[in-house]
Amino acid sequence: MQCFMAGLYIHIPFCASRCVYCGFFSTTRLDQRQAYVEALCREMQLRPFLTHGRMLKGTEGTAGNGRTLIDTVYLGGGTPSQLTGQQLQQLFLYINNVYDVSPRAEVTIECNPDDVTAPFVAVLSQLPVNRVSMGAQTFSDHRLRFLRRRHRAAQVAEAVQRLRDGGIANVSIDLMYGFPSETLEEWNADIDAALTLGVEHLSAYALSYEEGTPLYTMLQQGRVAELDEELQRQMYYLLKDRLEAAGYEHYELSNFAKKEVRGEQGEVSFRSRHNSAYWNHTPYIGLGAAAHSFDGRRRQWNVASIGQYVKAIGEGRVPADGEDIDEVTFYNETMMTALRTCDGICLDALSAKERNYCLSQAKKYLDCGWLCQPDGHTLRLTRDGLFVSDTVITALMV
Repeated sequence: MQCFMAGLYIHIPFCASRCVYCGFFSTTRLDQRQAYVEALCREMQLRPFLTHGRMLKGTEGTAGNGRTLIDTVYLGGGTPSQLTGQQLQQLFLYINNVYDVSPRAEVTIECNPDDVTAPFVAVLSQLPVNRVSMGAQTFSDHRLRFLRRRHRAAQVAEAVQRLRDGGIANVSIDLMYGFPSETLEEWNADIDAALTLGVEHLSAYALSYEEGTPLYTMLQQGRVAELDEELQRQMYYLLKDRLEAAGYEHYELSNFAKKEVRGEQGEVSFRSRHNSAYWNHTPYIGLGAAAHSFDGRRRQWNVASIGQYVKAIGEGRVPADGEDIDEVTFYNETMMTALRTCDGICLDALSAKERNYCLSQAKKYLDCGWLCQPDGHTLRLTRDGLFVSDTVITALMV
């Protein structure tokens, strides 16, 4: 029997307050937490396999007992650190009861820095969590207030130290750049502060103005202005150069990971295994309102409503829509995901027709230096192509 590992994503949509830029599905209705956690546990029981009706007990992709093998677990949001210790323990009890989780699984929880208190870290120490991802965003209290973040800049370092003291050896932080009126010097100071923390992983994103967010409304009203694109380009390359000089691998457009030599373990990479699975088409189960799942052939997504989700799960059904992935869609998604990574696109994995089309579309960008073909079998973005990746990726799609 052939088996493969899958990822498990659990969406926790609760936040104490909403940030101005956030377009993710979330709510500040903390009184709904317990009913939602109970629904998550029930959904696990309803979906012990990758997708209902497609991978049945004892078939490919499951363990001998019929349960799906899990290699990564990711609690995202929202703000998962807004759950109580008891609720987190309840979730992990069900995860271990329903799924076969690898003893070497990467288990991540997203946190706000101000939630990382001593009692919270004590809860984590009782759970299988071995990786924490924190939204630092910036080390400027002024810009944090602009974003309506709850924490202060000084709390990030305090949180990292508490996590270290609690035995968490894999910490990731998120940063943002491209704030209205932000200077290159201010961004450099944020990079300084991030490097001082010595975290294993760092993600950095340009501030985006998504329709439906308070930040988008401020832009439309002329209360803020987007930063000049050339300055954003300089910020991106400053980040890349400084982090690579500090020993981080730029393994995906927005993600950097340390590589360390650790005795008998040899070289250890701190790439996010869970997020990497999304980029290489590894199957995953998504639990919770608005969560997505993928089994290699079909994608499905749960309803984006806590009320409808809890009600449907209580009735014994998963409120999800989905679509089968045809060859064209799979090819387009390969372009969109694989080209984001430093590994690039494996041309040998494409059909002859797809390979010929891809290379014909890529010629223009190979000629201008935005793409490279280092070994004849791989297509990658060059340094100059990174910042214009959207243009290149779109051109290679059908």
